[in-house]
Amino acid sequence: MNTTAISPSFPMHYSLAAIKEEVRQLVDQGVIRRTQPIQILSEHLAAREWHQIEFELERSEYLLRDAIGDLVAHENWDND
Repeated sequence: MNTTAISPSFPMHYSLAAIKEEVRQLVDQGVIRRTQPIQILSEHLAAREWHQIEFELERSEYLLRDAIGDLVAHENWDND
């Protein structure tokens, strides 16, 4: 199994919060970079789920050419 695929517990409704959390994990693992376009997610998330994820991103006014950093812009740092 590909370790970067969304886990089976990923909800059937693809909330923006759930997508952002999955993307943060991919960034933290070094699988993707914040400077890459959101489109890169299609290579790392399950293909059967991509259309629904893409729909939710577009519904939330994210473009596939936008940077990953735009999607996960708000991060909390423990040492701040």
